[in-house]
Amino acid sequence: MPDIDPADKSMDAIVALCKRRGFVYPASEIYGGINGFWDYGPLGVALKNNIRDHWWKHMVECPPIGPDGEPVSMVGLDSSIIQNPRTWEASGHVGGFSDPMVDCTDSKKRYRADHLMCHELSAATNLATKAPDAAVEIRPIGWLAVVEDEDYANLWVQRAKKIIKKTGGGELHVAGLNFVPYNELPSDIQKLVIGPDSDKPGTLTEPRQFNLMFETFVGAIRNEDAKAYLRPETAQGIFLNYKNVLDTMRVKVPFGVAQIGKSFRNEVTPRNFIFRSREFEQMEMEWFCAPDEAAKWYEFWKVERMKWWKTLGISDSNLRYRDHDEDELAHYSKMCVDIEYKYPFSAPGFGELEGVAHRGCFDLTQHQTHSKQKLEYFDQERQVKAKKAGASKEEIDAQSKYIPNVIEPASGLTRGVLVLLCEAYTEDGTRPSKEFMKFKPKFAPIKAGIFPLVNKDGMPEVAQKLYMQLREKYTCQIDAKQSIGKRYARMDEAGTPFCFTIDGDTLQDQTVTVRDRDSQSQERINIDKVDAFIAEKLAD
Repeated sequence: MPDIDPADKSMDAIVALCKRRGFVYPASEIYGGINGFWDYGPLGVALKNNIRDHWWKHMVECPPIGPDGEPVSMVGLDSSIIQNPRTWEASGHVGGFSDPMVDCTDSKKRYRADHLMCHELSAATNLATKAPDAAVEIRPIGWLAVVEDEDYANLWVQRAKKIIKKTGGGELHVAGLNFVPYNELPSDIQKLVIGPDSDKPGTLTEPRQFNLMFETFVGAIRNEDAKAYLRPETAQGIFLNYKNVLDTMRVKVPFGVAQIGKSFRNEVTPRNFIFRSREFEQMEMEWFCAPDEAAKWYEFWKVERMKWWKTLGISDSNLRYRDHDEDELAHYSKMCVDIEYKYPFSAPGFGELEGVAHRGCFDLTQHQTHSKQKLEYFDQERQVKAKKAGASKEEIDAQSKYIPNVIEPASGLTRGVLVLLCEAYTEDGTRPSKEFMKFKPKFAPIKAGIFPLVNKDGMPEVAQKLYMQLREKYTCQIDAKQSIGKRYARMDEAGTPFCFTIDGDTLQDQTVTVRDRDSQSQERINIDKVDAFIAEKLAD
């Protein structure tokens, strides 16, 4: 079966299957849920752990081969979610980690002001006459806002037609669609904007900055001195431990520190299922290198990270690079590229999956300044080379003492889960379930289903024995309930690549039927070969 373009997949169908089969549940659902938070069910946590373990294996336990033909130097870390509050002052998060927020007094909803795309709205009141010589009267109505989306132009046109109809008829008059974010409009124009969930202008408040960090308090007394923050990224925990790693792990520049952990951002408008949520998991690595080698390592990690995502079974056509424009770059960033995926809600466009950033020496310099701790690196190899080259003392010091530059590949683990869910979701009308999850076998939450054809005649006992043998190596399920077709349907929706059925012939010739998830083809193999069969299929 050929790969399906994500543009042809329904997010509603994907979300429904995720709930029905236990991949992702709304958090606190029995109390009505809580916006921006999700729970990962039995299949979801298994999928997430498979991606996590694969990343850790490829980044820490068996890291890539570097430009010199040797494995790069990498160690792991698990830093605290709550750090000293001065961490976030040094990093710039306390003063600058905020989004412009706007409220609607009519709908009581809150929006990112820079995600409200506005365009002037006007109606042509006499076009219905179709009179070629009639004067066209253009009637200004105001400005109309829609929430930013890849298809917001079409959404704006649909809303504009409805607003015009409510305000006295006529036809939509469009002289080009040049959208402006709400926060970039003059204040007198903002008063004319009709919000996304309103039909009259003037209901949106003036934009105000909204810090994205969750606050908490450490200790028994709740005051400013006790205020702390849930981390908005895992990176700062790595920077704080840079010197500890140098002192304890016998590493030398260039080297990397990798970390997987939860981060928290009080997003104004969490959206698109688990794409943008308020609690999420990150897979981040900070690569410390000499300043004059940073560009080389930036290109290296840019290529390596794209290669890694493709190992998960993601189609080449659904991945791309997007270099950041200069006005997009963080103030400390020299270069940044996003690895993007074509999500169903962004198709035919793409959305962010991972960022690879050249952060310069900003972070370590900031922490050195605020903590008063020396974070310079002494590069003995460079000192020796400089001396042999006959460099002056000043040149030797400049070459051998420096604050490392940092290359940061940062991706969302939970966003990776979303990508595999979107990539795997496949509709097929020939199946009882009409849909299945086409995971690469290595990452499927359940690797094998084991079915006795009927629950009698010795078949359950043989199935149980096979299950007990396989469960030591693979995540398996044994299922004897309902018809074989319904059992296949359940496994298809869970993304299980192989099902083994024990039937009457098994008791005679020791063979079982193997059913392939993708092709639905079946073959007979010896029951003693099942372990080797699965191992071979998972090796890819």
